[in-house]
Formats: sequence, structure tokens, C-alpha cells
Amino acid sequence: MAIGRVGFGVGAAVAEDDGRPQATWPAAGAGTSRRLWAQPRWDPYWLAAALFLAYAALSLARYRRMMTLSWDLGIFEQAIRGYAHLHAPIADIKGPGTNILGDHFSPIIALIAPFYRLFPTPVTLLVAQAALFAFAAVPVTRVAARLLGRGQGVAIGIAYGLSWGVQRAVEFDFHEIAFAMPLLALSLEAILRGRWWTALAWAFPLVLVKEDMGLTTAAIAFVVALRARNDPSRGRVVPCAIALAVFGVLATVLALTVIIPAFNTGGDYGYWQKLTGHGVSGSRHVPPGIAVRTVLWILVPTSGLYALRSPLLLVAVPTIGWRLAAKDDHYWGLDWHYSAVLMPVALLALVDAIARDRARTGMPRRLRAYAARLPAAVAVAALALTTTLPLGALLHWGAYRVDARTIAVKKLLRRIPDGATVESDTTPISRLTRRTTVYWIGDAKGIAPDYITFSLRPLGRGDPLGYARALHPGATYDEVARAGGHILLRRD
Repeated sequence: MAIGRVGFGVGAAVAEDDGRPQATWPAAGAGTSRRLWAQPRWDPYWLAAALFLAYAALSLARYRRMMTLSWDLGIFEQAIRGYAHLHAPIADIKGPGTNILGDHFSPIIALIAPFYRLFPTPVTLLVAQAALFAFAAVPVTRVAARLLGRGQGVAIGIAYGLSWGVQRAVEFDFHEIAFAMPLLALSLEAILRGRWWTALAWAFPLVLVKEDMGLTTAAIAFVVALRARNDPSRGRVVPCAIALAVFGVLATVLALTVIIPAFNTGGDYGYWQKLTGHGVSGSRHVPPGIAVRTVLWILVPTSGLYALRSPLLLVAVPTIGWRLAAKDDHYWGLDWHYSAVLMPVALLALVDAIARDRARTGMPRRLRAYAARLPAAVAVAALALTTTLPLGALLHWGAYRVDARTIAVKKLLRRIPDGATVESDTTPISRLTRRTTVYWIGDAKGIAPDYITFSLRPLGRGDPLGYARALHPGATYDEVARAGGHILLRRD
């Protein structure tokens, strides 16, 4: 069924193609003096460019001020540095000689390796992540404008770009899920436009992002099969979608039971304990109140719960499911990067629900009026929440000012020569991985590194040299210097 005519601004029209809305964009100079850059077709790209600048500014400002937690950023930099030099993706921070494929199955991060080879710095990873998150706004905004109109499409794009899940992910170092964002957005855009083969093609690479994303691939394939079954031009899409769904599930099973254990020194998947709680003290089921809160945060600010009216929301089920089934409370919460992949899903499910309901007759007037206001409402909600979220910090001068303590710590770390081996706690890691071999403090496993650096603030480190002797009984360390609450020790 056609969903009717929707406008994209002056000079825009909608053509019908197999019952699906197709925009005919205004030709340059055709009855309008509007400049090329101001035409509606450029809206997604200008928005993505603005978001890229904002994300990159936040990431780089935090890096300059040594505000990144460094742990994950350092791990991924070590792995990508291995790929960049055509070596195995070894992340010594996880343990000397640890192959990152034995931790998480994320071979897609190798795509950053050529850029890292040219620009060997953790900043390359942060900029790449900003670009990937920002680019996802293009298909989100584009398909929303196609189905709902220009103004509401831009509102949906803003709601995605400023969504709390995306902002938390940008703030929290670098993660492989950055690659999932454009893949998800492009695949869901294709579903909404009835381009079934394109949707399946964009969903397929998700299995290379992380071991659990095979289930998301399966969910997308299932939705394609569900939506395409009534399309007379579908051809063999439905059986191929079912085959991809099976492949996605098998890919996850294979990654968890064969691939990761093969690269893991322990011969298993190291995160089973967090999922099952076996052998982990203090593990517990997610409290019902926290589970409800998390789900409401995913659905209310992004869709006012209206996304529940779209089958596209099924794509979010695998991620929500494993998070709430896990016994680790980090997975339940609203921090870190775990909710990022749910933001484009919820927002495009909202777009789908509104577009489908517009085509229906007999919709209750109040429900129709509620749906009409939702795109603007979710954009306003995202803007309002931003005042308390990471991007809101960019409005304050303090976000760009590097204090004297940070400068002192940077000078301290520069005393470590290139090529040295270093054992470090969290803060200095990403400052050292580019030019040294870095181990996590207390996890060097028999290796006595050339240098040890750590914060003096935690309890139990009142005697730094005694702490070093406890770490490495057979080695002797002397103090080089201390600054900004950190100390640097050198092995004799």
C-alpha cells in the first residue's frame, strides 16, 4: 500500500514505486534560487559533518586532558598497530602476547590499519570512531526525510546524533561497535525503502564487528523475510534472508565456541563468567527495576515508546537480551558504549511506525496527533539531555584547558624512551602504546619491564619501591621522578 505523498521542501515531490515512497529531489536551479548546499538532499551530509566535528572535538579534548580511561583505547591501538605492520593483533595490555582475537572476534578493526600506518597515534582511532558514528546519521536522516518530510527527517537525524547512547560511546574511549553503527543504519534504511538485497548485504559484515553481532545479523534477516514476504517482486529474497539468519546465529556460535577459544591462551571464551555468573563473586541477576529503567531509557527519549509499533525493533532484541541476561552490572546500566547500537534501531523503528500508521485508515485522532509530534519531541529531548551529557561539556572552556597536573604527567611519561617495555596503570596507557610495549600493572606475567609508572593515589602504594619489589621480586627499581600524582620507576 502506498503511504501517500510526503514533502521534502519547496519543489519536492514523491513518486510511487511498487507501493513504496520515492523522493524526486529538486533539480539544481529548477524553479528555485536556492544554493546547491541548501538543497534538501544535502541535509544528511551537513548534519553528519557537524556531528563529526562535535564527536572529534569531544574525543580529542578528553585525550589532551588525559580524561580517557585509556584501557580499551590502548588495547585497540596495540591490536591495530599489529595489523598495520602485517603482524598478529597482539594486545599485551591483556597479557603478554595476547591475541585480541582470543578476547573478542572483531577483525573489522583491521580496516583502520592503513590509516594508523600513516598516522601512528591513538588519535587516529578516535577520529575514525567519530567519523563512523557521524556517517551513520546520513542513512538515518535520509530515509527519515524520504518517509516523513524534510523537517522531521532532520529532527530524527539530530535525535540520533545527540542520543545519549551515542554520546556515552563517543566519551568512552574507542570500541569496535563504531563499525556497527553505519552498517546498521544502512541496512535498516534499505529495509524501509524496500531494497531487500541491499539490506541483507549491509547486514552481512556485522558478523565481523563482534561475536554477538551475528545475532543482530540474524534479526535483520528475519525482519527482511517478514517484510518482503508480501512483495510481489521479492524473487528469492525470503529464502536467502532465512539462510542469512541461520548463518548469523551459526557465526556467533562458531565465534564463541571455536574461533575465540582457538586464539585464547586459556582455550575458552573469557566472558562466559560475566554472562553466566559462574565463579564470579557478587554476581547477580539484573534487578527488575533496573531492567525496566534501562529499556525505558532506550525507548522513551528516542521514540516515546512509539517504536514498539514497528517490527524493526526486533533488531534490538539480541543486544537488549544478552545485556539483561548477563550477571555483570556494567551491562545493565546506561554508561559506556553498550547502548550505542540501539539508538539507530529505535529511531528508525519510530520512523517506520509513523510512516506505516500514516498509510492506515481509521487511526485514532489522538494517536495520529501524538505520532506527528514525535520527531520534533525526540530531537528536543536529545538537545535537552545533552546539557548533562558529554557533548554538553564542549560549551565550557574547561573542556579544552589542560591543567598543570596533566602537563606534568605528560612530561614525566616523555622520559620513557621509545621501544622500552612499560608496566602501567590506566591513565598513562594510551600515551605510551604508540612507541613502547605496554603491560597492565600487575599482569606482566613474569616479565620485568624497563619502566613502571602508576598513580600514587590508590591505597596500598605508600611505598612505591616496595610495591615494585612485590610485583617483580627478582628485579630492582629506582625512582626516576614523580609528578602530578604519578611516579616513574626504572629497572637497574
